Amino acid sequence: MSTKFNAADKTERLLNLVICLLYTRKPLSKAKIRDAVPQYGSSASDEAFDRMFERDKDELRELGIPLVTEPYDILFDDEPGYRIDRREYALPEISFAPDELAVLGLASRAWTQASLAGPAAQALRKLEAAGVERDDSSLIGIVPMVRTVEPAFEAVKDAVLARTAMAFTYRTAGTSQVATRHVQPWAIASWHGHWYLTGFDTDRQASRVFRLDRIRGEVAIEGKPASYEVPEGHQPSAMIRSVAVAREPQPAALQVRVGAGHSLRRQAHATEAVDDSWSLIIVDFTDLEAFAAEICSFGPDVVVQGPADLRQSVISRLTGALGPEPGGPGHLSDGRITHGANR
Repeated sequence: MSTKFNAADKTERLLNLVICLLYTRKPLSKAKIRDAVPQYGSSASDEAFDRMFERDKDELRELGIPLVTEPYDILFDDEPGYRIDRREYALPEISFAPDELAVLGLASRAWTQASLAGPAAQALRKLEAAGVERDDSSLIGIVPMVRTVEPAFEAVKDAVLARTAMAFTYRTAGTSQVATRHVQPWAIASWHGHWYLTGFDTDRQASRVFRLDRIRGEVAIEGKPASYEVPEGHQPSAMIRSVAVAREPQPAALQVRVGAGHSLRRQAHATEAVDDSWSLIIVDFTDLEAFAAEICSFGPDVVVQGPADLRQSVISRLTGALGPEPGGPGHLSDGRITHGANR
């Protein structure tokens, strides 16, 4: 157990060190690095820090990260400073074919770049407070964090990891009926573009699968961590496949801005140019709410022409997210986001 913890702690420490050295335009002294990276600050002594830092420098270089050592102060060359050569670290400009853009678009729905949290964010705050000249553009792509359109994702994920029972309001598939479910969560997994929870429903005394976008409101934690055991050999994907039923697809007519909506274009079975700025595509979908959430993620670049219930679902979601008074800035009247809504 301690080996796993040490490996995770080391990985986080190295990543925080990379972030610090990319953040600055000028070399950082060892003292500033030690103060900025939380894991270094916890070192028992100066000697322990020096040994850890030397090992970390060697490891970064072995990983191919161009760590540069140069004078910290140009007037006094006796104290070394450290930085990452961004010219060597950065990728050259890359172009993608339409199919590749579609794949990247799907990936970006699950991963968001430059999301800094926990010790990493703390490190950057310390550097900023110390007056270090920053270079935010160098941090793009560092520390990706899982994001989903399901508000319940984080709470459910935490409950799964802690093995803590929980309760939530759940809408039954294909209906508008909702009920409170009490569950011992086992695992979460993505299948066919949706996130699912597997677990034991304590009210029904049976294993169940829940789709996260059907959870309504807050997730309530019940009981203590590690209060139950996950079945040995549990395979969430197999369990999800056994209960997820595909419904008859229906077509949606979407106006998509040229140069946007690559994943939708990839799914389209008919495409027609409207003008120089917009295309009309026909895409089949099986789940209205999930597809409405996907469309909303494209913001003003996608407009629903039909069917009417899909269009209304998109408008309701966007209006609910913006929350303006009718007629105010960003008000949605025709399914498009106005300029004020994008601020």
